[in-house]
Amino acid sequence: MVVLREGMCPGLDEDVVRDLLEDLVASDTEELAQKCSVSYKALLAIRRVLLAQHTAFPVSGLDLYEELVSSTAILSTSIPSLDKLLDSGLYTGEITELSGAPGTGKSQVCFATATHTAHRLKQSVIYIDTTGGLSATRLLQMLQVQTDETGEQTEALQRIRVFRVFDIFSLLDCLHGLRCGGLQQASLGGGSVKAVILDSVSAIISPTLGGKQNEGMSLMMQVAGTLKTIAKDFNVAVLVTNHMTRGPGGEPQAGLGLSWSHVPRTRLLLERSDGAGPLLGSKRTATLVKSSRRPCHIKAEFDFNRGSRPEEGLLGGVRVRDGSDP
Repeated sequence: MVVLREGMCPGLDEDVVRDLLEDLVASDTEELAQKCSVSYKALLAIRRVLLAQHTAFPVSGLDLYEELVSSTAILSTSIPSLDKLLDSGLYTGEITELSGAPGTGKSQVCFATATHTAHRLKQSVIYIDTTGGLSATRLLQMLQVQTDETGEQTEALQRIRVFRVFDIFSLLDCLHGLRCGGLQQASLGGGSVKAVILDSVSAIISPTLGGKQNEGMSLMMQVAGTLKTIAKDFNVAVLVTNHMTRGPGGEPQAGLGLSWSHVPRTRLLLERSDGAGPLLGSKRTATLVKSSRRPCHIKAEFDFNRGSRPEEGLLGGVRVRDGSDP
C-alpha cells in the first residue's frame, strides 16, 4: 500500500494533495468505482472518512435559526414606540446605536433602559459614562415611577454598575476588563449582565481622529471589535450613543464616519420634535436609519413626560412588547 503524502515526489505539495482529495470527494462514486479496482462500498467508506476528518461539519439553516432563537433575548427600552421601531427592543448579541444632537434624549433613553432592565427584569447593567452626564438622581426618579418600594429602588440601583472613563485608553482598559472576567463579577448577587451601555462613544473617539488619523482609526476599531466580542460572547445587548453631524446636503447623519457606520447592527437618529427654541420640550422623534429587520427611514414619536409601568420584560427567544403603542 502506498500512502499519498506531501513531499513524496517533486511537485506533490500540500495544495496538490488537497486538490486530489477534493476531487475524490466531489467525484461521482459509482463512476469512479467503474474506473478503478476499488469497490463502490469501499469508496463510500473512504468518502465518509475524508468528509469527517477534513471538512467542517454541515449545519442546516434551521439548526442555525433555532440556536439563534434559543440564545437571543430582547430587552425593552421601556418606551413602547421605540420598542416597536426596534422590532420589540434591544437584541442581545448586537450593538444598537442612538445618534443625535445634544438635547435629543440619547442619555435619557439610556437611563430608561438601564432602570427598566435593573428593576423590571432584575438583571445587571454595565453603564460606561464618558461625559460625566450620568445622574443618580434621574435614575432614582425613573425608578420611582416604576415602583413605590424603597427597597426595590435600592436593589435596582445596585444592579447598575457604573464605570467613568474620559479617554480612549481608559475605555479600552475598561472593556478589556469586562471581557476578561468583569462581566461575570458584576453578575454575582445581582442577576446576569444583560446590557452594556456606552454613553457616549463619540465623546471618547472623536478627539483621537483629529490628529494622527491612522492611530485614531486603529483605536476606534479596537473599541468596535471589543464591543462586538462582548455582545456576542456574553450574549448581552450593547447600546451606544453617538453625536450627529451634517452630510454634504445638510442632512443629519451619525458621527465617526463610514468605518464606524458598519459597527452598529441597528441605528436610530433622535431629534427634537417640538421646535428648536431655547426651552427643551419632552417630545422626540426617532428615525430608524439602519436595521436588518425593519424598513429604514420609518419614524416614531415619544414623550419623556409620559411615565409608564411596563407589564412585560425579558423573554429569551420571544419577542416582547412592553405596553401598547402611544
